[in-house]
Amino acid sequence: MTTLAPMMLSEGATDFVDDAAFEALLRDREPDAAEIRDLIAKSLGKEALSVEETARLLTTSDPELVDEIIEGARRLKREVYGNRIVLFAPLYIGNKCVNDCRYCGFRRSSPDAIRRTLSPEEIRRQVEALEDKGHKRLILVFGEHPQYNADFIADCVRRVYETRKGRGEIRRVNINAAPMDHEGYRIIKAAGIGTYQIFQETYHHETYDRYHPAGTRKGDYLHRLDGLSRAMEAGCDDVGIGALFGLHDWRFEVLGLIAHALHLQDRYGVGPHTISFPRLRPAVGLSCDGQPLVSDADFKRVIATLRLAVPYTGLILTAREKPEMRREAMAFGVSQIDAGSRIEIGGYTEAGDAQCLEREQFSLGDVRSLDEVMRELVGNDHIPSFCTACYRLGRTGEHFMEFAIPGFIKRFCTPNALTTLMEYLVDYASPETREVGERLVQTELDKIEQSRQKQELVDRLRRIRETEERDLYF
Repeated sequence: MTTLAPMMLSEGATDFVDDAAFEALLRDREPDAAEIRDLIAKSLGKEALSVEETARLLTTSDPELVDEIIEGARRLKREVYGNRIVLFAPLYIGNKCVNDCRYCGFRRSSPDAIRRTLSPEEIRRQVEALEDKGHKRLILVFGEHPQYNADFIADCVRRVYETRKGRGEIRRVNINAAPMDHEGYRIIKAAGIGTYQIFQETYHHETYDRYHPAGTRKGDYLHRLDGLSRAMEAGCDDVGIGALFGLHDWRFEVLGLIAHALHLQDRYGVGPHTISFPRLRPAVGLSCDGQPLVSDADFKRVIATLRLAVPYTGLILTAREKPEMRREAMAFGVSQIDAGSRIEIGGYTEAGDAQCLEREQFSLGDVRSLDEVMRELVGNDHIPSFCTACYRLGRTGEHFMEFAIPGFIKRFCTPNALTTLMEYLVDYASPETREVGERLVQTELDKIEQSRQKQELVDRLRRIRETEERDLYF
């Protein structure tokens, strides 16, 4: 068995998840209608909810109040994010792993997983294939293995940024990888990453121990829980948290995510940039039978509750979910999705239309192309956005919150979404997608009041249509 050297924790590292306290909150009396409505009103006032307040939203069983929670989330989503949806694609770099997570197709003990790490040339070909489709934002995914150390990850990031084909370029690289020590985060940050994402998987201690065997790095609950605290201390002010729903009570996991968000906010002055909440999916050699799977109805409550509890945090819903669920969830909570995704190692150049579970961490529910997703989004009056301006102009971490919490971020987001959409329409879209996309751009322009900024936006859209100029952001 491969072992990893122990790593330091953050200054004052603490386990902020109190299982007994969470469970007591979830056993409490049902809230009345007035209490639920007060909490919805607080959230609509752009105030984050506490763990205790979030638990009240989770303990109601009144169908009418559940509908009000979802409608409150719908209104909040519209007020904070408008109709923008940020798009990205995952790129799996390597699936070697020293962990043995019992729900993962890449677990160490799997005899069926095909192990592979992309070479520098293979990374270049994958990135070019993604650029040919129009992608501008990637998340690189790594197994937990000594080969995938900070220097290796940083080299991969730099190679992605250096790879350009035609008008294509990747402008933001996020990371989903193992927790690092402080120096490791500094090395990766220096390569120019955006968000560093770590999933706790489950916040329930007993469940965590059951799925993550002792003797593996991931078997250390506190080390993983503390991972993003170390990232913050090392200067990574843009982080993402997540839980895998289907391992334990979904309501407990929501409380864990909120506790984690509040912990980061309280200690470092800024909460997570994104929260992810994937549902357990089948993987090679694994079955979901007997798992506490989350129904569609409860999953909608997960999304709506998170939206109300953390008004300014991006919510990510990946292609694990079927198109119908993603379509619905974007209306009341979700602000980021992936599209045109392949999660096989080398999948963007080597895979056919069918999924190959032996080469995947899990199965996907939405395998539509980027252009198909784009056409549906614009047809449903969403603005697909590949914007990376905030990160590149330093509007991240505390600076992002200074803009976002008062709601001023809308001044930048809609114009930048429209310019990146126009780039896609001109450079990559099918004729059908370009036609509906151009109509949407004009509709959105008509909504903007006359100003010098609108005049500049109109001019930038013209330049994208008529010239080689690109990457024109506010």
